[in-house]
Amino acid sequence: MAGDASGDASTTTTTPENLVPRRAFFVTANAVTMAGVLWLAAIALSPRGLDLLDVAVLALFGLTLPWQSIGFWNAAIGFAVMRLSGDPATLVLPAAGRIRGDEPITASTAILMCVRNEAPERTARNLRGLIAGLAGSGFGGRFHVYVLSDTSDLNIAAAEEVRFGLLKTEWAGKLAITYRRRSHNTGFKAGNIEDFCDRFGGDHDFAVTLDADSVMPAGAVLRLVRIMQVAPEIGILQGLVIGAPAKSAFARLFQFGMRLGMRSYTLGSAWWQGDCGPYWGHNGIIRLAPFMAHCRLPAIAKMGPLGGPILSHDQIEAVLMRRAGYEVRVLAREDLGFEENPPTLIEFLRRDLRWCQGNMQYWNFLALPGLKFVSRYQLAFAIMMFLGSPGWIGVYVLGVIGLALAPIPADFMRPDAGIALLGAILVMWFAPKLATALDIMLRADLRRAFGGGARFAAGVVAEVLFTFLLLPVMWLRHTLFLAALLRGRTIGWAAQRRDGHAVPWREATRNLWPHAVVGWGTLAVVAATHPAALPYALLIGGGLALAIPFAVVTSSPLAGETLTALGLGRLPEETHAPAALREIAMAGGAEAPAKTPG
Repeated sequence: MAGDASGDASTTTTTPENLVPRRAFFVTANAVTMAGVLWLAAIALSPRGLDLLDVAVLALFGLTLPWQSIGFWNAAIGFAVMRLSGDPATLVLPAAGRIRGDEPITASTAILMCVRNEAPERTARNLRGLIAGLAGSGFGGRFHVYVLSDTSDLNIAAAEEVRFGLLKTEWAGKLAITYRRRSHNTGFKAGNIEDFCDRFGGDHDFAVTLDADSVMPAGAVLRLVRIMQVAPEIGILQGLVIGAPAKSAFARLFQFGMRLGMRSYTLGSAWWQGDCGPYWGHNGIIRLAPFMAHCRLPAIAKMGPLGGPILSHDQIEAVLMRRAGYEVRVLAREDLGFEENPPTLIEFLRRDLRWCQGNMQYWNFLALPGLKFVSRYQLAFAIMMFLGSPGWIGVYVLGVIGLALAPIPADFMRPDAGIALLGAILVMWFAPKLATALDIMLRADLRRAFGGGARFAAGVVAEVLFTFLLLPVMWLRHTLFLAALLRGRTIGWAAQRRDGHAVPWREATRNLWPHAVVGWGTLAVVAATHPAALPYALLIGGGLALAIPFAVVTSSPLAGETLTALGLGRLPEETHAPAALREIAMAGGAEAPAKTPG
């Protein structure tokens, strides 16, 4: 290795926080919350006692509770951290306070850009600013960029060779660049990284992992490297990733909501998870020696739909790193990198199903020997993230049936307890986003960065409506896909369409007709039996019924232009674009920054 930065689990420093009481509080708070909400649901469903249908609704509702409750408490803790700490990121990652920011870079770091059938011009564009920044930092010799291609399209592969060959020539003598293509994408992305480790891993101390849509400033990479140099106890350090400004209406509203939710949620979870943090597979840095020694993915027998290569490899690597005695941490800063979100609902669902199948493979690892308790929780929680979807669809469909069979709505659900239950659910649903939104509204500088208080508040309202339409579509798609998994159907790893494009009505109908059937069918039942209950049924049924026009409208260029003109979903990077995004905008990529509002 080029630097003395490999680390040794036997010589790691003691974590300064006492995580035991934090974790005890978190577990207790969630247990009390879930028990209380389930008890309230039982009361709401008990006007005539609990029959078999009510018990089934309660059981399915119980499947949804972990995701709701944990999101609420992460947000509540995150809000407290944001309001009470002058430096929230350092509070939850003490090692970040051990660097000044001007330390010399002594470790050798590989920058890994994983691509598969992506436009070479686009990936080269995303890398160019990072390469220029690292080369200009005075430490270019300590970095080596690897473009790790799994491209199967021969025309794209030929273009890759030309494009990255030119990039290598351009930066010769300033920063090393290697292009490597595998003819078969064995093991998918995890296999791509494993091949790098086998061939080149011994030449470097750290590796920064990037996706094809990642845009990472050089300053962010230097910060991550400096923290890893002074903190040999850390095996993986994940940077917070945020969405880049987008022209697509779907991506614009989706990443605005993610920007709000991720901040409070990540800070809250990092406060109690501590050294058992997440790894998302990109825009993070790994310590290669322990990664190669301890994080090689266990093989899964190719039996059934959940066998074969692991799709969601990142969290498995995180729990294996923690099992080896190294910390896995998150640096919750919003200046560490950007990503491009899917531009349409159809593309979003396609990516989401790949994650769903990958997370279901975690069943194979829940009983893996030697894992920390929090690591097992993370795997179980990743599974519950998708199992909650059939829970919600079951609650809704059985609820409609129970309502239709009741002489009056009050015979199915008590109005007082039902309203209280609905309020509790909505608070838990939106807690992460509302916590960050409240923090922003209380800070004048952040309000201005998001376009001003009125524009920001309007954006929050628009995003809430967007979420009400999106969530039911996701839930039913997950439910149908999980049912298909049981029958042996799987999903591949195809390249994403990253550029904005209109979704034709025919394509939307072909993909979303089951949603429309369930949505309009259940709403018709409610309208025919107890029309006064329609406003409540619309909270889930409305999103299903409108899935097809939702996909078409949110992909429309006119819708994106309108939202942009109104400033709805505006991000701080549109008000004051960082250098990394300005360079991409000039190259014809991300949206150029708008004028700062007066």
